[in-house]
Amino acid sequence: MENQTEVVTEFILFGLSSDPRMQLFLFFMFLGIYAATLLANSMIILVINTQPSLHTPMFFFLKILALVDICYSTVTVPKMLENFVSKEKSISMVGCYAQIFFFIHFACVEIFLLTAMAYDRFVAICDPLHYSTIMNKQMCHQLVAGTFIMGLLDATANTVPLMCVTFCGVNRISHYTCDLPAVLSLSCSGSFTSYMLILASVFPFGFTPFLLTLVSYVRIISTILKIHSAKGRSKAFSTCSSHLIMASLFYFSAFVRYLKPSSNSLSDLERVASIQYLILTPLLNPIIYSLKNNEMKTNIQKKFGKRR
Repeated sequence: MENQTEVVTEFILFGLSSDPRMQLFLFFMFLGIYAATLLANSMIILVINTQPSLHTPMFFFLKILALVDICYSTVTVPKMLENFVSKEKSISMVGCYAQIFFFIHFACVEIFLLTAMAYDRFVAICDPLHYSTIMNKQMCHQLVAGTFIMGLLDATANTVPLMCVTFCGVNRISHYTCDLPAVLSLSCSGSFTSYMLILASVFPFGFTPFLLTLVSYVRIISTILKIHSAKGRSKAFSTCSSHLIMASLFYFSAFVRYLKPSSNSLSDLERVASIQYLILTPLLNPIIYSLKNNEMKTNIQKKFGKRR
């Protein structure tokens, strides 16, 4: 009876594989992805800061997105890499709560930042004559500040109630990170409040920015289709297609994980989705958003290219 009611003070994280050889392979693979993520996003920040031609609202949001992606990836990947080569594979309860808090915070910031970028493209395409007036410097800074405030509110609302949840007996999480639904599934006390807060936060912090992004792109596509010139339509669509692709991938992979009953066991689809939004998205963002952009590619070549 004492063993069954023993209070948990740490969690054991089981990653993607229990095979030592596979773990070593995954360590080097994700280490390479993490290093590429840091390098690519740092390069984006440096180029935008040093090139005056990129001091526009679109690239300002892109710079903030690159910074958020560095933080977002750093919350989970270093601990995952440590567990690949460690025998303990444990994380303290405080460390687990901190990981949950900062993951929710930066994920929410990214969601609202994607919404702000959709609004920026909406104004640029649907109301180009008033673009410089609407998307002024003050407006851009207010939108970014709003994204961080919403992230802080979401993280606080979902993490603080964990302090009242008791864990006893089972402490093994079938995940490579402290995932909120998986952690709550181990609770031996009432976690009803936490579940309700997760559901309650989905609408203001999930569906609302999703709907705003969707409405923006419905208007954008409608406006693009009214352009008579094929070249004009192609140019207008190219300025927002990359953002639309990444927003779709991020929302789809996140909804696959969180719009389902809480469980400590992940399906193969959920594992792939979690890798997508936790590890690959921060790397794909600078590639899709920036390296496909001719203006960004030109400035990268100026900054880092060899002079012939």
